[in-house]
Amino acid sequence: NSDTEVVLAAFDYYREECLHYFDGMFAFAIWDESEQVLFAGRDRFGEKPLYYFVNDEQFLFGSEMKALWSAGVPRLPERKMILNYITLGYVQNPANKAQTFFKDIFSLPAAHYLEYRPHENELQVTEYWKLDKQALISMPEKDAMDRFEELFLQSLQKRLRSDVPLGASLSGGLDSSTIVYYLQQQLRNASTSYKTFSAVFPGFEQDESAYIQQMVRTLHIENYSTSPTEAQLIDDFEKLAYYQEEPFPSSSIYAQYKVYALAKATGVTVLLDGQGADEMLAGYHKYAHWYLQEMISRYRFTGAKKERLLMMENNIRFTWTYRNLFAAFLPSHASIALEKNEYNRIIQHPDITREMMSLLRGREWEGIHKPVVTKLNDILYFNTMQYGLEELLRYADRNSMAHGVEVRLPYLNAELVQFVFSLPSNYKIRDGYTKHLLRKLMDHKLPHSIVWRTDKVAFEPPQKQWMDSPQLTDYIFEARQVLVDEQILKPQVLQKKSKGLPAHAADNFDWRYLCVARLLQS
Repeated sequence: NSDTEVVLAAFDYYREECLHYFDGMFAFAIWDESEQVLFAGRDRFGEKPLYYFVNDEQFLFGSEMKALWSAGVPRLPERKMILNYITLGYVQNPANKAQTFFKDIFSLPAAHYLEYRPHENELQVTEYWKLDKQALISMPEKDAMDRFEELFLQSLQKRLRSDVPLGASLSGGLDSSTIVYYLQQQLRNASTSYKTFSAVFPGFEQDESAYIQQMVRTLHIENYSTSPTEAQLIDDFEKLAYYQEEPFPSSSIYAQYKVYALAKATGVTVLLDGQGADEMLAGYHKYAHWYLQEMISRYRFTGAKKERLLMMENNIRFTWTYRNLFAAFLPSHASIALEKNEYNRIIQHPDITREMMSLLRGREWEGIHKPVVTKLNDILYFNTMQYGLEELLRYADRNSMAHGVEVRLPYLNAELVQFVFSLPSNYKIRDGYTKHLLRKLMDHKLPHSIVWRTDKVAFEPPQKQWMDSPQLTDYIFEARQVLVDEQILKPQVLQKKSKGLPAHAADNFDWRYLCVARLLQS
């Protein structure tokens, strides 16, 4: 009755088709003695990792790169990935999901399986599931809300199966608050109790303590909080980078690391979290202009103007210029223009040395990919399946496993995600609000200030304040020196004053220097 027995029996009966019957997170490998083939599969969204190395003599795989290094695989940083990370902030190659920050170590992409035949030294990687972004369902909004709730509850119930204490992350935003609301409904008559965990930053303008406490008062829930500091970040940075293995975008990853540590310290080893909702329901502010472009491309000029004004009233932060009109009617040209812009950001970066660029001559375009967006679903698909969500899942998996905590994600049920993708765009963004369907569903269930808040962009610690502190400034200059010695950065960078930026700022270069220096020093 264990997971392993079920997986083995399913594979024995269904072969590779068994993957279609699994829901949730998994990465596993099975050696088929009769066929002399190794079969390995990974879940649809990339919640769990699987890395591999192959040459003429051996095939090695594991859930961490450290396992491969321990087995003798060379630890050779991939300089093009480093260049794209420093200049563009890319933490993955959207054009090649198998590539990692290390040469010859590959990641099995989400929703794929591999078969390796050692006698022939033959490796085949196959996609077994694809989200259909073209499907369209027509139904009244009330029916869509009911169906969403039904599918979400089914997903949540599966992820509540546990014989150990469980809890939930609570940030004060709509996604995590929705999970906590339905978690309480499901456990109302059960003997099982649960705890919630948060990161708070008293005095910081983006601190969400007030929203968290509102949830605590409304639902009478048990909440534990942690308040990470820059001193703790410096003390823990080596450990954090060790567990993450690859560079990460900001200190928000550290705040998550501390939340998971807190959960483990209180005895909770299964934690529900809200990843995936923003990508499928168009929660980020950046999606606003894609939606407006879709409306304009369909000649809904009056509706687009009204929607834009409502977004501005709701303080939805997005860019809107004549270029967006150009992109609405010539989306493929817009994609090319965006890729050209990325290319220019690489070759014109003021800190990168000629030696670094010469080493990568001819590879400047490698890893640059912008989707052709004709409708909102196109960019949502890109962020869900190609670049965006999987990286968030990577950080969460490493952070949770560092503390022996299992993170389960009720929004990432394949049937639920496909259903949401099949709904019209105006069910996701409407009347100046992102995630409109979920807001309507949770209206009168959660506090009004949480359901209809628009200042929730993404989880954000006080990174600018931290990076302006003398301790972290010294740490940054040490990192710059490492990159100068490696001939990645010009020596002049050592004369520049460090510039603290918010966690989600576009040009977070000093943070990236910290991560790359740690990668090279390991």
